[in-house]
Amino acid sequence: MRMPVLRAGWSTQAFVHWPFRPDQVQALLPEGLEVDTYEDTAWVSLTPFVMADVRTPGLPASARGLPTFAETNLRTYVRTPDGRDGLWFLSIEVGCPLMLAARAFGAPYRLGRLRTSRDLTAVSYAGARWSGGASYRLVVRPGEPIRPAERDVWLTSRWRAYTSRFGRIWETPVEHEPWPLCEATVDAVEETLTTAAGLPAPGAEPLAHFSPGVRHVRLGRPRPCTAEAGRGGARERSR
Repeated sequence: MRMPVLRAGWSTQAFVHWPFRPDQVQALLPEGLEVDTYEDTAWVSLTPFVMADVRTPGLPASARGLPTFAETNLRTYVRTPDGRDGLWFLSIEVGCPLMLAARAFGAPYRLGRLRTSRDLTAVSYAGARWSGGASYRLVVRPGEPIRPAERDVWLTSRWRAYTSRFGRIWETPVEHEPWPLCEATVDAVEETLTTAAGLPAPGAEPLAHFSPGVRHVRLGRPRPCTAEAGRGGARERSR
């Protein structure tokens, strides 16, 4: 990535994944994106985390970025017709109004009241939209560090996100160091984000991961999605 438009750190991140039938997820995607599957199963993930030191590249290292704030994504996994893989966000809850600027390229940000707290054994996340309706409460107990297997990498490591705006699919590249992943146990989860997005309520126990985070996140400029932009996708996927 030659010149990122935003730098940040992502910390205290939980990944809570539910399996769905591919057709249930495909029905929510725009034309030009296909649901990606792992062993013929589609996955939807709830990923709450904390954004820290958000800054534009021109800001001096000595200057402070934005104050720390919470964000929670409900995401699924997609491919373009020429095979590039990435994320599609069904919803994005955020506590910082400045992030709403990303709506210009179709990112589905909504303002909410979000909280993250941690005690000796567990991390708690909660949020509710200011507009009412969707909310969530999640308690995750991190375990031992793991050496990620293929499915762990598939569910956590994607290097582009897609949005839909102005009748086109837009692609935003993402770079950061590999996720340090831990085992995780879901002690409690209550959420209405999946049904608000148009999915049925999850019908299976979730699979979970936890990460203390990554410090060097770089987000590129959104660009219209073209076949030319996808060259080199296999190399990026292998990170």
